[in-house]
Amino acid sequence: MPLLDRYLGRIILHYTSLSMLVLLGLFAFVQFLDQLGDLGKGEYGLLQAACYTALTLPRTVYELFPMAMLLGTMLGLSLLAHDSELIVMRASGVSIWQITRAALKMGGLFVIVAILIGEWVAPPSDAQAQRGRAEALQQNIHQQTDSGLWLRDARTYFNAGEVRPDLTLLKINIFEFNANRELRALISAARGEFNNRGWTLHKVSTTTLDAHGNSATEQRDTLRWHSDITPQILSVLLLQPDQLSLSQLLRYVRYLDDNQQQTAAYQLALWNKLMLPLSAAVMVVLAIPFAFVNLRSGALGRSLFIGIMLGLSFYALTKGFGYFALAYGLPPLLGATLPPLTFLLGAIVMLRKIV
Repeated sequence: MPLLDRYLGRIILHYTSLSMLVLLGLFAFVQFLDQLGDLGKGEYGLLQAACYTALTLPRTVYELFPMAMLLGTMLGLSLLAHDSELIVMRASGVSIWQITRAALKMGGLFVIVAILIGEWVAPPSDAQAQRGRAEALQQNIHQQTDSGLWLRDARTYFNAGEVRPDLTLLKINIFEFNANRELRALISAARGEFNNRGWTLHKVSTTTLDAHGNSATEQRDTLRWHSDITPQILSVLLLQPDQLSLSQLLRYVRYLDDNQQQTAAYQLALWNKLMLPLSAAVMVVLAIPFAFVNLRSGALGRSLFIGIMLGLSFYALTKGFGYFALAYGLPPLLGATLPPLTFLLGAIVMLRKIV
């Protein structure tokens, strides 16, 4: 059925693209309005708010793909049904499963585009958006505690009082322990910068402790410090877990595991990304039954309204159940897979009723 696949694919492509443009315009407008509350703070003005909104568009596109595919598939096939084209296809021996397969093929193309955007466009764009916003607002990277940023690298504990948007570190304290968890050295520095050879610390004070508890302090203008804590690790702090690429999530989860730290939020984001093909397929399959409803006057509008509600419900449930899973200690895999599997079950039940 190459001809049928191409025809249906072209229809779905057209209406999915149209749905994406409408949704993107709506979400971008809301995002821009949300930024207006920070106007006048520091150097943050309308231009900075517009740039921030523009730079977050790739992530918005990535998140809206399943909803746009649901609406585009539903709208395209419903209009074909309204013009009796689907009836002609069925009378010619085309089954609903063949129509579903053709729609899923186009869905696969959208998934590839979504993965490309989610992996190589959205993360650096989001990082630039957050860094530009922080610089305009004259803010540092948000810290988890009043004592600054804390990280662990094997037996070394790292504290920075401030992390600037360019990832320069200020007010640095590095605590080095031995295998018996005894403090052996304390390195304090006013500032730290990274280059290809590692960290360069400035205005350094190094205090070492021997096995008898005796201490010795040395002052230096600069000191080279080598660690697995890199700007790539620190840049994760600029973004929420779901804004990171798959490779960034894998790297950071491995880093947290190696240092025996909590990984649930990042594992949830990782599984959500891996579930994207399933989510897209679920939305396409869910749209098929609505196209075969008897389209009397006004029924198309009702179908689209239901489609919008289903898309928003899927979006909200995916986000909400993930937070629920984190709050109650459920496995991240369950938090990522239960919403799409629930919708998939409903879609299959609806599809079987019209076959």
